[in-house]
Amino acid sequence: MNAVFLVVVAALVLMLAYRFYGAFLAAKVLALDPVRKVPSETHQDGRDYVPTNKWVLLGHHFAAIAGAGPLIGPVLAAQFGWLPGTLWILIGAVVAGAVHDSVILLASVRHQGRSIAEIAREIIGPRMGFITSVAVLLILVIAMAGLGIPVVNALKESPWGTFTVGFTIPVAMFVGLYLKFIRPGKIAEATVIGMALVLFGVAAGPYVKEMAWARFISLDAQSMSVTLAAYGFLAAALPVWLLLLPRDYLSTYMKLGVIFALAAGILIVHPDLQMPAVTPFVHGGGPVIPGKVFPFLFVTIACGALSGFHSLISSGTTPKLICNERDILPIGFGAMLLEAFVAIMAVVAATVLPMSDYFAINAKPEAFAALGMVPEQLGALSKLAGEDLTNRPGGAVTLAAGMTWIFHKALPFERLMGLWYHFCIMFEALFILTTIDAGTRVGRYLLQDFAGYLWKPFGDRARWGNILLFSALISAAWGWLLYTGDVKTIWPLFGVANQMLGVIAFGVGTAFLIRIGKARYVWTTLVPMAFVLVTTLWAATLNITQNFLPKKNYMLVALSTLLILLVLTVTIESAVSWIRLLRSPQTPETPPAADPILPMDVPD
Repeated sequence: MNAVFLVVVAALVLMLAYRFYGAFLAAKVLALDPVRKVPSETHQDGRDYVPTNKWVLLGHHFAAIAGAGPLIGPVLAAQFGWLPGTLWILIGAVVAGAVHDSVILLASVRHQGRSIAEIAREIIGPRMGFITSVAVLLILVIAMAGLGIPVVNALKESPWGTFTVGFTIPVAMFVGLYLKFIRPGKIAEATVIGMALVLFGVAAGPYVKEMAWARFISLDAQSMSVTLAAYGFLAAALPVWLLLLPRDYLSTYMKLGVIFALAAGILIVHPDLQMPAVTPFVHGGGPVIPGKVFPFLFVTIACGALSGFHSLISSGTTPKLICNERDILPIGFGAMLLEAFVAIMAVVAATVLPMSDYFAINAKPEAFAALGMVPEQLGALSKLAGEDLTNRPGGAVTLAAGMTWIFHKALPFERLMGLWYHFCIMFEALFILTTIDAGTRVGRYLLQDFAGYLWKPFGDRARWGNILLFSALISAAWGWLLYTGDVKTIWPLFGVANQMLGVIAFGVGTAFLIRIGKARYVWTTLVPMAFVLVTTLWAATLNITQNFLPKKNYMLVALSTLLILLVLTVTIESAVSWIRLLRSPQTPETPPAADPILPMDVPD
C-alpha cells in the first residue's frame, strides 16, 4: 500500500463527513440556533466567559483535545498493522468522536457553560450528578498525571527542550495582552507575531543549551514534574485570555503546520507502508500491546477516534468562549475530524518504517529478541537523529523517527535531520502540554462545582480565593502522582478510564437529546455508546484477569473494578432517565431560526 493513497482517501472521507454528516447533525439533530444567546454573552466576566473569535477558539479547542492520543495511540496500535487502526480512526471519528464532542458542547452551551457533571445532575438527577462528578474527577486526575509522563520524559535533562517549550508561555501572554489592550481584534496580526516568536524559540534552542545558565533549566524528572504542576496551576488560575487561549491556539497552528508539512512530504516521497495491513499480532501476543485487536485497539486509539476526555473540554472552557451556536459545527465536529487526520499521519509515520525497525524501537529488548527480527535501517536513522533509537518504547520516538525518515527522503539537507528529529520530539511535547493546561482548568471547574454542594461559598467562581484554592488542589493531585512516579503503576488504566468517560458522556448526551425533543435521533449517540461500552468493559475485564491479577497488582485490580462499577451505575441511571424523559411530556422541537446549517454557511 502506498502512503499517498491512504492519505488522500482519509482526507476525502473526513471532508465528505464534515460536509454531509456534520451538516445533518447540526441542522437536524442539534438544530443549532444562530440567534440564541450563548453563555459568553450572558455571563461575560472577562476571565472565564469571554466571547472569542471562532478561529481562535477552534485553535484552542483543537489544542486542548489533541494531546498524546492522536500521536501515540495510533503508533502503538500499528502493532496490529495499518488497516485496523485506520478503519477505527476514520469510522470512529465520524460516527462516534465528532458526535460525542458536538452533542456535549451544545448541552453545555444550553446549560450556561456548566460541566458534564452539572448537566447530568440537572437532566438525570442529583445521584447521577454525584456519581458522574466522582467518576470524572478520578479519571481526570489519572489522565493528567498519565499525560504528564511523556512530557517529563521528553524534557528532563534537556535545556533545549525546556527552553523551547517554556518560551511559548511568555509569548502567549504577550499575544493575549496584545489582543486585549494593544491591538484588539487584530487576530491575523497577532498570530503572525506570535508564530514568529515561537519559531524563534525553536531556532534558539540549540544555542541556549550551550550557554552557562542552561544548567538552571536542565531539570531532572522530579523537578520537571513540579514545574509541570506549577504551569497547570497558572493555566487554571489566570484569566483564560491571558495564557491558556493564546498559547493553545498558537500551538495549534504550529502543530497543524507540521502535520500538513508531513502530508506534503508524503506526497513528494511516495513511500510505501512497510507494515502489513494486518499482522499476526491481531490475535494477541504482540510485544507492544499485550492483547488482541478486539478489544484493545479501541482503548489504545482514543483521541483521533473517540475520547471521553473531549467531553471535559466540550463542557469546560470551550462553551464559555463560543460566540454563536453555529460555531459548534466547525469547533465541535470539525476539530475532531482534524484530530483524526493527525492520527492518520501518525499511522503513516509509524508504518513507513520497516516492521523490524518499528519493533526494535517500540519493544523492550527481551521482547524484541523473542521476535527473531533484525533491524534494517535503524542504524542509519539513529545516525540522522544523533542518538540511539533502539529500545525506546512508548510511541513518541517511533513517530519522530518516522517523520524524520520522510523528511530526510524529501529534503536534501541531511545535516538538519538531527535538528528536525529533536524538533519533532518537542512538537509532541507541545501537543500533550496543551491538553494538560486545558484539562487542569476543567478540573478546577469540576472540583469547585463538587465542593460547592458541600459548602455553597466554594461554588462562587468570582472569588479569587476559590480560584486559587481549587487550581492548587487539582494541580497538586495529578502533580503528586507524577512526582512520586506512582502514576506509572496505573498507566494501563488510562485508555480504559478515558473510554469509560466517553460512555458516561454519551449517556448524558442521549438524555439531553430526548429532553430537547430529538428522541428520534438518539441513535446517533446510542449506537456508539453501546459499542464503546462493550469494548471498554471487555478490555477492563481482560486487564484484570490476564494482566493485573497474575502480577498480583491489587491496586490496579481495585481501581479497575471501581471504574467498572461506576460506568455500569452511570449506564443504568442513564437508561432509567431516558425512559422517564420519554414518558414525560416532550419539549417541542425548536425550529431552525435560519436556513439549515451547512459548512459553507458558517459566518465569519
